[in-house]
Amino acid sequence: MTNFRSTWLFNLRGDVLAGITVALALIPEAIAFSIIADVDPMVGLYASFCIAVTIAFTGGRPGMISAATGAMALVMVTLVADHGLEYLLAATILTGFLQFIAGVLKLGRFITFVPHPVMLGFVNALAILIFQAQLPQFEGATWLMYALVGLTLVIIYGLPRLTRALPSALMGIVLVTALVFTTGWELKTVGDMGTITRTLPMFALPQVPFNLETLRIIFPYALTLAMVGMLESLLTAQLLDEMTDTRSDKNQEIRGQGIANAIAGCFGGMAGCAMIGQSVINVKSGGRGRLSALVAGIFLMVLILAFGDVVMRIPMAALVGVMIMVSVGTFNWNSLLQMRRVPVGDSVVMLSTVATVVYTHDLAKGVALGVALSAIIFGWRIARLKVVSELSEGTKNYRVSGQFFFATCTAFTESLTPLDDPDTVILDFGDSHIWDLSAVNAIARQREKYESLGKTLRVVGLNPESQKLVDRVGLGAPAGH
Repeated sequence: MTNFRSTWLFNLRGDVLAGITVALALIPEAIAFSIIADVDPMVGLYASFCIAVTIAFTGGRPGMISAATGAMALVMVTLVADHGLEYLLAATILTGFLQFIAGVLKLGRFITFVPHPVMLGFVNALAILIFQAQLPQFEGATWLMYALVGLTLVIIYGLPRLTRALPSALMGIVLVTALVFTTGWELKTVGDMGTITRTLPMFALPQVPFNLETLRIIFPYALTLAMVGMLESLLTAQLLDEMTDTRSDKNQEIRGQGIANAIAGCFGGMAGCAMIGQSVINVKSGGRGRLSALVAGIFLMVLILAFGDVVMRIPMAALVGVMIMVSVGTFNWNSLLQMRRVPVGDSVVMLSTVATVVYTHDLAKGVALGVALSAIIFGWRIARLKVVSELSEGTKNYRVSGQFFFATCTAFTESLTPLDDPDTVILDFGDSHIWDLSAVNAIARQREKYESLGKTLRVVGLNPESQKLVDRVGLGAPAGH
């Protein structure tokens, strides 16, 4: 009981109010992502309901909001166009199974391989995408749209100066909606984005043939959806860990996402994952526990069933204002100030990640490029090998300093002079570390070259890890200490 209270009820008021705020922001997003995927708006809404409610119980990051997302919707477009909705639902279920298996295999630890500049690029790119997603709402808009967006932002940023009793984002939506209701102004509303059907989702397995041909069709999409979903969820969890100064179970989060997606597919919903925008709204509105995600999912369905007509009349200006707040709050402005102080390579990685994500609208491609660039830059930085030689009493001593791996093998080879060296040569690796097979082979080739000249090459100073690698590969030169 104590654990239940500490997990679910420790922040009752904050979680409930934050969940209500998030639910209001979920509706236009879910409808918009459904339109991207070319499916009925209810597919996105059902997915958001199922995933948010399920992840509240199964996830590993309390306070994080998961639902239908744009990153996942972009992957689905071709599948829906070529094979239809039922195959999308089947792919969603398979996505869930793949993610669950990944969680069981504890693949969540690989988030530690994402460097900080890539994280910054990911966050900043998402902030830009969130802002860009609001721009179509201003097409053909009158001054009133701009004024009400501005009013929403004034409420969001001004209300906390007066009171923090209510989430300012929620009050911005409520007050601006009430103003539009009272004045009767004609503005674009949530209802203009798609029709909301006031019915509960029903359990039904996808109507597709259960054979290898179906698996051949859906597996590539399911695998991509699983990878994009895990990546976005883990990076969002990492961001919230830093925002709230808490830790989360990344492997449990992956398993939870898998269970949630499998359930969503069985109830007519599309695949989803963590939503950084709504997660930031939740945290900034006071949401910290699992209850906030549960309230968001349940209240979303309550809004659809009981207040569908009212929800459809919420002006988009209010929701655009909230999402602009999210965009501004998500962007790491300090990263721009730090660009002059951090290494050039780190700035290049961050900017490349941002540019790739914004250009392709594909988080996976941006992060993959960022990680690859980071690896190349890191390899370049440590590819420094120094070889100093000294002749003493008819023996040539080579002292090797630095990291010895595939990138430094050429420098090592070019530093040795077998033809000019005396009969006895010593390679001292006391200040070096041997990392890979390329390095071991480079030593072996030099040993063979010296032996072919009738000379002796001895290797000394290997640390235990290097010695173990040399012995295991079986190509090492005669070693000594």
